[in-house]
Amino acid sequence: MSLIWASRGRAWGFRFLRNDATGDPLALYDIAFSGVEDASEACRRVAATGAQPEMVALRFPDPGGRRDRAGRVIPHDFVVFGPSADEVRSVDDGRQRIWPLVADDFEQVWELPKPPPANR
Repeated sequence: MSLIWASRGRAWGFRFLRNDATGDPLALYDIAFSGVEDASEACRRVAATGAQPEMVALRFPDPGGRRDRAGRVIPHDFVVFGPSADEVRSVDDGRQRIWPLVADDFEQVWELPKPPPANR
């Protein structure tokens, strides 16, 4: 599965935790989430162009109800590429199909005092 994943931890701010894209993930992230920047939940399909692949922007609150030190809900943002993008048609699809792929990783890092580097 190819995806970009961004979230924040208990003590560290919003960071990319996984980057399966080539290069800087921010450009694709910005395109994917254009128009849904402030939504607490989102599932937005973006058509492929010559410069970018087809992708799905997916956002949902932490399924475990975790909050940071300031009491804010922990959001999880994903940009899903390739065949896996075809399987994500709603936020609920994303929770069921994408969250299990990263849940253990997040459990290990969310309480760290500093964010881990993005995995490839």
